[in-house]
Amino acid sequence: MDFVNISAASKAAGLPVKTVRYYADIGLVDAPSRSSAGYRTYDDVAVRKLVFVRRSRAFGFSIEECRELLGLYQNQDRTSSEVKRIASKRLEEIEEKQRELQSLHDELAHLVTSCRGDDMPDCPIIDYLG
Repeated sequence: MDFVNISAASKAAGLPVKTVRYYADIGLVDAPSRSSAGYRTYDDVAVRKLVFVRRSRAFGFSIEECRELLGLYQNQDRTSSEVKRIASKRLEEIEEKQRELQSLHDELAHLVTSCRGDDMPDCPIIDYLG
């Protein structure tokens, strides 16, 4: 098993060094081993966990949800229903955000279309915001 320093681990995981340190400090991933000189060292398993967390965060999972997913990732007795429950909840949150953004889009598009955009001061956008 090869050990790498924090810089190499962060590069392999696609995360900034500061983020790798933070994840270890909050206990999201195991604290790294230390070299004889006191430097943080990471093995292949630790780097894979960092990649897992990076990918989870990219989907917008919270730190606590990442903690739960990482626990399931490491638990060979897990059930896929546990994982699906967490992912389904996140999917519902994304879909709700999409609906909110679509509503904002539609309303702003209407206001932009309603504005003549000429040299006159009348503007339905300003009127609405005021």
